Amino acid sequence: MAIGKDTALRLMLVDDQVNEAEAIVSSLRNAGIAVRPLRAETIDELASILAQQQVDMVLAEYASTQMPFAEVAMVVTGCGRDVPLLAVLDGITDEILDSVQAQGAQTVALRGRPQQFLKNVRTEWHDLDARRSQRHLEAQMRETERRCDMLIDSSREPIAYIHEGMHIRANQAYLEMFGYETFEDVEGMSLLDLIAPKDVDEFKALLKRLSKGEPPPPRHELTARDIDGDDFPAIMEFTAAQYEGEACQQVIFRRQAAEQDPELARQVEELKQRDAATGLLNRPTFLGLLDNCVAEAAGQGAVHGLLLIEPDHHAQLLEVIGLDAADDLMAAMGQRLDSVANGAITARFGEHQLALLVRGSDYRATSDLAESVREAFAGHVLEVGDNTLNATVSVGGVQIGEKIASTSQVLAKATQGVVSAVGVGGNRVQLFDPGAVDRAEQERIEAWVARIRGALDSEGFRLDFQPVIALQGDGSETYEMFLRLHGSDGVPVEASTYLPIAEEHDLLRPIDRWAVSRAIALIGERLRAGKRTSVLLSVSQEALLDPSMPAFIAEQLASAGVPGDQLILAVPEAKVFTNLHAAQEFAGALAGFGSRMALEHFGAGLNSLQTLQHFEPALLKIDPQFMDDLSKSADSQARVREIAQQAGGRGIRTVAERVQDASSMTLLFSAGVDYVQGDFLAPAGPDMTYDFS
Repeated sequence: MAIGKDTALRLMLVDDQVNEAEAIVSSLRNAGIAVRPLRAETIDELASILAQQQVDMVLAEYASTQMPFAEVAMVVTGCGRDVPLLAVLDGITDEILDSVQAQGAQTVALRGRPQQFLKNVRTEWHDLDARRSQRHLEAQMRETERRCDMLIDSSREPIAYIHEGMHIRANQAYLEMFGYETFEDVEGMSLLDLIAPKDVDEFKALLKRLSKGEPPPPRHELTARDIDGDDFPAIMEFTAAQYEGEACQQVIFRRQAAEQDPELARQVEELKQRDAATGLLNRPTFLGLLDNCVAEAAGQGAVHGLLLIEPDHHAQLLEVIGLDAADDLMAAMGQRLDSVANGAITARFGEHQLALLVRGSDYRATSDLAESVREAFAGHVLEVGDNTLNATVSVGGVQIGEKIASTSQVLAKATQGVVSAVGVGGNRVQLFDPGAVDRAEQERIEAWVARIRGALDSEGFRLDFQPVIALQGDGSETYEMFLRLHGSDGVPVEASTYLPIAEEHDLLRPIDRWAVSRAIALIGERLRAGKRTSVLLSVSQEALLDPSMPAFIAEQLASAGVPGDQLILAVPEAKVFTNLHAAQEFAGALAGFGSRMALEHFGAGLNSLQTLQHFEPALLKIDPQFMDDLSKSADSQARVREIAQQAGGRGIRTVAERVQDASSMTLLFSAGVDYVQGDFLAPAGPDMTYDFS
């Protein structure tokens, strides 16, 4: 699926009340959906936006008087684009449901039932994404088939496509091998007609096995016969394929020299399928076997298991043994894996990744094998050259079955499992079972909760800092502090991975306090070193709702001897909108000891500037979506300029984050933005070493 954590839902809202539309946007953002909202106030404006911009979904108030639902439905269904329409209602009857569906709405979203509302929005968005992906894949497939057809025609390899034993396609090299002039001479001809009589019975048996869905052999040796009746030794290679939407077999015929040593040919073929360093199967060969297993799962309901295995702390291991011994390490690991594979297929799948494929294995068997592999490494000493290593591994696995019968999905889930296993400490197994998603999800959540609590107890969070640079060069020194949760290999884990879990388990409050305490301590350390540094830190809405948080901050500031104005706490605009009274009280309490507040992702709402009439922060962090296309989009430039001007008129400073290029810098300067930050200027890192002068 193309929808990712950073993918924004381009949402058109049709509602008489701006506040109601804003509440919908806020509820979706609170649920973790990035939203880029649009709002039309007339039918003509709706038609214009749908014609000129890509819109993912329309949420229309069924009871709207300014834009009647029937007219909205006519515009949406008649725009010529695939845009799902959802009717927003406070309540529903059978008559209303029949009416909205008859007018073209996909479903309804009940305002008073948040779970139903969210589920239907997610479902329609995912369905839309699936339809778009399917159309994209169909176009790619047509182009791929066209290119493949051209390659087959120009190939010197004799290639044919066979369906139910009959020729449906053959290239010129194939025709020349057998002495035919045109494809019409062999079209519809049985492949058996090109086999010498002595091999016909054996070849018939092979075709019968293929017709039953059994995987073809990698190669089949036989005696072929050309148009003149002359026999010659040949090798056939089979590959499952499709031709004009029809499942078939691609066959490559190769003439075999009569004097060739069959045993030598077998050995050469075997070497082509092996990784030179480890002796295990190589990636292309393994992928072919995996494709066959996935096809069996899709067509025959078979079950298999896939495991991907990576050594923990790989970089540190290489520091011990040296880069030149990297292949030796993988060879030792390959031998160890082979010794516990219990007949499963093993391969080297990546630079420092091994793979294991076990056929006919259910979830329990695959899980037991994965745990056996993990234990086999944890309790064993590897010998690599003159070094002995106790290398643990992280194992990501997938139970291949009918519900996940796609090679790309299987590999994606297995890779996610490895990443997740590394992220929560390594030396563990993460096995995805599509038939038991709830159990797997619960295990994953429990592991993350333990990881977060461990980080809070043992300084497991790491800090990165990115300078916030004044465009006018006022000499101030400000850094934004980012809280990272690192895996055992030192790779940072995205906050979006663990923060939703932290929220579900009431861990946001202790995370906020840990971060605030650390930020204040760092400000104090900088002060004692003669540097006056302000730190900008994002906190959750739990900080706004915690009545004891201001007193905690004041106590930390006093203990560290830090002026309050050097601490800036940022909260997303959407959180302030939905907790306005609490945000006002929190900001007032902070002002009592000089600390300031910032609004993040400002401008992403439908009426962001109206928020400033009720809540005035010290800083506005402009939503980074405007930076994505700032140099090319007049609308984004106008929006940034409007925000900067309105904020400047109120004495509020503005910050543009994720600045990507020099042209954006020029536009931001002319728009009146006060501060900028982004990897283009200085990436986030563990040190505060930027020269603000």
